[in-house]
Amino acid sequence: MIGSLNTMIGSLNGGKISDSPSETNIKVAAAYMIFLAAAILVYRMIAEGEFSSVLTLSALFQCLAFSLLGIQVFTSGVKGVSAKSLQLDAMALACRLSSTMWLNGYLPDDVSGDALYQLIDVVSLVLVLVLLHYMFKVKKASYSADDDELKVWPFAAGSLFFAIMFHGDLNDRPIFDTLWMCGLNISAVSVLPQLWMMTRNNTSVQALTSHFVAVMAMSRVLSGSYMWHAHTEITCEPWFFGTEDTCFVTGYAILVAHAVHLLLLADFAYYYVKTLTKSGLTAPLDLPGTWMV
Repeated sequence: MIGSLNTMIGSLNGGKISDSPSETNIKVAAAYMIFLAAAILVYRMIAEGEFSSVLTLSALFQCLAFSLLGIQVFTSGVKGVSAKSLQLDAMALACRLSSTMWLNGYLPDDVSGDALYQLIDVVSLVLVLVLLHYMFKVKKASYSADDDELKVWPFAAGSLFFAIMFHGDLNDRPIFDTLWMCGLNISAVSVLPQLWMMTRNNTSVQALTSHFVAVMAMSRVLSGSYMWHAHTEITCEPWFFGTEDTCFVTGYAILVAHAVHLLLLADFAYYYVKTLTKSGLTAPLDLPGTWMV
């Protein structure tokens, strides 16, 4: 299936992977319009304006982020893209799906939580796996492995540790409650390898890579806004310490995970918005040499 996808993409580009700038711009604009139309459809017609559908919109924006990265990878190459970040994203999605595919504890309350929310996450996971295959197999020679050297296992291990300590009990199944929380924690730090790679590269960041990071941040803003209203309702049964009366910390732990992701992007957001307002959507992002040092 993946091989056929690569062949199809190559044939659509006349046997070449790269597109002209105008062709790439058309694809980017089409991706934004399709996903924005889908977001309006989900919120207004499927979820009928229910606030819980913000979680589904968050998943939709995450899928948009991976789609934008896919456009870059398949049209301009893999330079400047962190496979380590994508590995963490794949872990996060797998952990979340292990809970949401068959348990109801962390699903939107509206009709979009019946199947659409999970479907969007499945599509996102498939996109990430295709991108990883393309980077490690098809375009391995152009993948900047030396710049993408930040190890992912400490982040995964730390995310699991804090998930064990602070998981909720909305599923009433400790293992799957922990896996959901682990997925949330991993998604909070998954951007770090990409940011690290940006600091290692002396060249400017490609426009679609910066859009990928920015849209992922928008996804966190949406899910964080829902959790801000719902965190007091998230209870827990601690494994190793505390009592049920102290389990209000679970809701705050979820908010902290969202805040960590956004705080990591504070400097990036400044330069991203500055480039966007001065040079437009298609301009590469120039970061100063001292950024994040």
